[in-house]
Amino acid sequence: MKFLFAFLLIPLLIIPAFAESQTLPTEKGTLDVKLTHDKIEPNALTKINIDFLNPQTQKVQEHIDYTISVSKEGEKVFGPIPLTHTSVGSVKIPIEFNLGDGIYTIDFEIEGILFQPIPTETVSFDIQVGEANAQTPNNEMPPVEENGGCLIATATFGSELAPQVQQLRELRDNTILSTKSGTAFMSGFNQFYYSFSPSVADFERENPVFKEIVKVGLTPMLSSLTLLNYVEIDSEQEMLGYGISVLLLNIGMYLGMPVFGILKLYQFRKN
Repeated sequence: MKFLFAFLLIPLLIIPAFAESQTLPTEKGTLDVKLTHDKIEPNALTKINIDFLNPQTQKVQEHIDYTISVSKEGEKVFGPIPLTHTSVGSVKIPIEFNLGDGIYTIDFEIEGILFQPIPTETVSFDIQVGEANAQTPNNEMPPVEENGGCLIATATFGSELAPQVQQLRELRDNTILSTKSGTAFMSGFNQFYYSFSPSVADFERENPVFKEIVKVGLTPMLSSLTLLNYVEIDSEQEMLGYGISVLLLNIGMYLGMPVFGILKLYQFRKN
């Protein structure tokens, strides 16, 4: 079942990954915060690059007052530091992730922009350190974050409230997560998807042409996925059946139709 859904989401997966980074908005959307880093190993000092971005221009926003803390499963690893000012809007902070492999949380509180205090806005990042499965005992599946963002779709269609983004979120929460196989798939897929989707979303914001290419690529898949909103999936067998059907439909759209067009063009030129 995992492989079926992986094939179903080929249009998202074939987009190349870039350096490890994440970009998330603060809770009210006043700023975007971007983290960039190399692969993080436990018990090693790692520099985390932090950029505070203007959400409209996606340029670095100068003069930011912030605090930062790092924790793992509620245990503090770093900070919280006192309220700190960056005049250039970008900082590099060395952090030692000293509680072994697993998922660490980096929390930001933004309290001022351009020397003006603002009501505190927060944003949190989950950072994988070391091996992904080190904190998954007894072969249990890691939990699925039901409210995780559809970063590529959000960047493509401009807002988390866009109908296309809402469609993907509802399909995930109401259909895929309704079965064990769908939940297992989402657990593994999230680890892969969030390893590259923030960088792809950043590149979309910086390159309107690339954004339009992604939009064109996503549209047929979104159209086919709407079919799942009109069926009742109450069992693993139904999930498998409908998943295969939509998979074949996507294969036909993304592979069959281009091949058919190339063959027709070849025949036309030959004649």
